[in-house]
Amino acid sequence: MFSSTSIPTADVPLDAEVIDTVEAVDGAVATESVERPAAIDEPQVGFIRKVARLVVSGTDWLFGAAALIVGLALLASYPVLQMLSLGYLLEVSGRIARTGRLRDGFIGVRKAARLGSIVFGTWLTLLPLRFVSSMAASAALVDPESRAARGWSTALLVLTVLAVAHIVGACWRGGRLRHFLWPRPVRLLKSLFRKGAYTETRDAVLQFVAGLRLQHYFWLGLRGFVGGLVWLFVPISLLAAAQKVPPLGFLGAFALMWVLMYLPFLQARFAAENRFGAQFELSAVRALFRKAPVLFWLSLFCTLLFALPLYLLKIEMVPREAAWLPSLVFVVFIFPARLLTG
Repeated sequence: MFSSTSIPTADVPLDAEVIDTVEAVDGAVATESVERPAAIDEPQVGFIRKVARLVVSGTDWLFGAAALIVGLALLASYPVLQMLSLGYLLEVSGRIARTGRLRDGFIGVRKAARLGSIVFGTWLTLLPLRFVSSMAASAALVDPESRAARGWSTALLVLTVLAVAHIVGACWRGGRLRHFLWPRPVRLLKSLFRKGAYTETRDAVLQFVAGLRLQHYFWLGLRGFVGGLVWLFVPISLLAAAQKVPPLGFLGAFALMWVLMYLPFLQARFAAENRFGAQFELSAVRALFRKAPVLFWLSLFCTLLFALPLYLLKIEMVPREAAWLPSLVFVVFIFPARLLTG
């Protein structure tokens, strides 16, 4: 009844399409069984990398914040450079006032981390050089013509050349702290002789310096200083005249209290609009006060409270070697006040 060709037997080969289908299915199953553990491990590796990057980024940000505070304190210790520190603090409150976001007040933290890394890495590099220099000076005092003195002098010369080359190479590679701790001379030499390396480095340095906006901060701080001086001139003059006419002291004290209620917010408004006349617009500050009176009183209270440690430093004269420490205390306490004022 049935033809012999209608039923496949073992001697008749399968169709080519059937074989390809079976091989494709087997290959897919085999591939799935082999790659399944990697698919399970890949999210874990990605999560670990994300956590590691987050930790590194957070550490870099904290280091940058510390370097920024120390840098502002050092700038505040010098008469003319004080305007840079004041301008930065005004920009902090002004930027928060413009955007309404607190995180926008931390300006240039990453750039401060880079500068802090260069300074700290240079300081670490110079530690052996200082030791060898002290030994060479001691040997020269004991016996300038001795073999030890000549040896220490030669070692000082060689180490100076190596230290300068290491500092320049670390700054050339990016100026991060790892570039100071992990030198790669071969890669450095390749990058030095690469075509266009000088142009790229020059443009990067100029762009970094321009991003610091030193001229903007200085001009902003100078105008803020002049505006504050105009507001404080009358109260301070009355307090000074109280030495001859005592009743003027009470009038000067009340005038100073009234000025201090408005001056931080007037300066924040000036920094937000970058307009000198904004420091004298009391009606605008009163209008903002009616919208958020609690925040205004809180920021004013914190501003006055954080100013108390500066007066405590006046109890005893600070040594000349630590003359910059009051500036550090000033920046540490005034920075949160500027954030709240904005």
